[in-house]
Amino acid sequence: MRKLFFLIVMLVALAGPVYAAVNINTATQGELETLQGIGPAKAKAIVDHRKKNGPFKSPGDLEKVNGIGPATMKQLRKDITVGGTSAAKENKPSVRQ
Repeated sequence: MRKLFFLIVMLVALAGPVYAAVNINTATQGELETLQGIGPAKAKAIVDHRKKNGPFKSPGDLEKVNGIGPATMKQLRKDITVGGTSAAKENKPSVRQ
């Protein structure tokens, strides 16, 4: 019984970071591509916008990036942040360029 309990606790502890929000101010292009609805072009646009205009003040500021509108924001809002560290989700492989 203790082994089962220990296994469950470990699975929960290890799964936490996998589903952490991605910090749009510090995420690499590859990390941004792990977000649902963000492919290479949108990820590059986010990084370029951030370099040109500085950090995002709120997750909603992401709508200032060309190609990201209300529908994309509705999909992303729960998965992004502007503070803390990025932890890329593992549901989509990242592409290195």
